[in-house]
Amino acid sequence: MCQLLGMNCNTPTDICFSFEGFRTRGGLTDVHRDGWGIAFFEGPGCRVFLDVEPSAQSAVAELVHNYPIHSKNVIAHIRKATQGRIALENTHPFQRELWGRYWIFSHNGDLKEFAPQLDGSFTPVGDTDSERAFCLILQELRSRFPEGMPRRDPLFAALAELAGRIGRHGEFNFLLSSGDCLIAHCGSKLCYVVRQAPFAVAHLKDQDVSVDFNEVTNPEDRVAVIATLPLTDNEEWINLAPGTLTLFHDGVPVRGESTGG
Repeated sequence: MCQLLGMNCNTPTDICFSFEGFRTRGGLTDVHRDGWGIAFFEGPGCRVFLDVEPSAQSAVAELVHNYPIHSKNVIAHIRKATQGRIALENTHPFQRELWGRYWIFSHNGDLKEFAPQLDGSFTPVGDTDSERAFCLILQELRSRFPEGMPRRDPLFAALAELAGRIGRHGEFNFLLSSGDCLIAHCGSKLCYVVRQAPFAVAHLKDQDVSVDFNEVTNPEDRVAVIATLPLTDNEEWINLAPGTLTLFHDGVPVRGESTGG
């Protein structure tokens, strides 16, 4: 299976430390060798980097690691292919426009017998179950809210229903964002940690690398990091319950709902 990484903050922050541990799982400390990608929101814009090479060996990943892009919402993905060939068009995260905003989506899992009826408003470029699920989600949101972007509560409720429906086809862990907040669905395995004052030293599980966040943060900073598996071995990571949708805003989970999926 693939692995997910997300970051949601109350102020633009770089993800260099977490990404350093995460990228090694793409072919060095784990088996996710089938491509990788990362997306950074910057205001209404979004930078997306994709590569079919393993992230542990990717020159593009090295560029991202050495280029401290600051963002309030980040989604990254390392791929172990289950459906779809190894190709750039099948590499997560996927990007689409809806209501004049970019939407970013990454999925970890395997959806069986999943062939939704798509009306052409959002069409997959590749041949993964993940991209089909993303297109279906956006198609349904556009149909349910034809007047434009709804308020957060009805949007979250619609996403919870869709996550539960799609999740009945198999394992459906995903991260989704349009730049305002980050939404995480735990179908089977997803966890998070919130870093805020008083800050401490964090140590990566996959490399002998530590950072003292007291030296690189301000007292008011708050950052939530979401991952398939914990990235550090000396922080208290919280497991999300399977079948739940969680909304992160300003570096903290602010709403959760059961999806049954």
